[in-house]
Amino acid sequence: MPLELFMLKGVGLELLFTRMADKVELYDGEYGHYSSDVYRQVRIETYGVDYGQTSWVTTEESSEIPHLLQLTSNSSVLEIGCGSGVYALHVARTTGCSLIGLDINELGIRNANQLASHGGMGEKVRFEVCDVAKPLPFADESFEAVFSNDVLCHIPGRLSVFAEIYRVMKRGGRMLFSDGLVIGGLISHDEIAARSSIGYYLFSPPGENERLLQMAGFTGLTASDTTENATRIAAKWHQARQHHKDKLIASESERTWAGLQRFLSCVQTLTEERRLLRLLYQAQKV
Repeated sequence: MPLELFMLKGVGLELLFTRMADKVELYDGEYGHYSSDVYRQVRIETYGVDYGQTSWVTTEESSEIPHLLQLTSNSSVLEIGCGSGVYALHVARTTGCSLIGLDINELGIRNANQLASHGGMGEKVRFEVCDVAKPLPFADESFEAVFSNDVLCHIPGRLSVFAEIYRVMKRGGRMLFSDGLVIGGLISHDEIAARSSIGYYLFSPPGENERLLQMAGFTGLTASDTTENATRIAAKWHQARQHHKDKLIASESERTWAGLQRFLSCVQTLTEERRLLRLLYQAQKV
């Protein structure tokens, strides 16, 4: 029998749904096959630009993030959930900032450090394996900016995560993160299972992120609706993987390919119908 666990916590809703038989691997495959031509082509067809992405961030949003964070060559920046590290390296090259990227996936971090070394960026950028559900391994007020693209929904204890981000940020610093699992309508248990099939997820009600950010000490909160971005990326990603079906199956197995196609189709449906929302949050430490 599948394990179904729902947790109500505080005044907000943390919804955890696990069906072990339906689990499918995304991140090991993406990071482990980062240099593969077919995975590179899928990323290009999905996003237009290859940053090694596995998120719902459009190329337009990627270009806006450094401006929203007001990054300069003097900025010290932390990325939570850096994946393969390509976007972090792009940000460091284009702004001149110093950057540390964290991710729990060892394959992603290995790839990121190799790219930094080969690109001569080792003095400006470094990447570390880190479980950010635990205290961050940095001193107080270490960073001018912190950002995280579609990652915090994977991490338990969101208030503690926000509190740690607040601690390591300097006064006047800015933080930015996106959450594609804000509940906007009715979602069935089968849809929750499909949407959660690639790992641990937290679904939050509208207003919960704002409440937790304020509890952690942040001010100047804004939230922008970027749900359309998730719909667009999910549709293009699904189409690109369909286009390269045979080569992908040869790399990841037919079961994995089919499971990821179901996942992407579910994301597209839920966001297109606005039953799941993706919001981009910005906040400051004053």
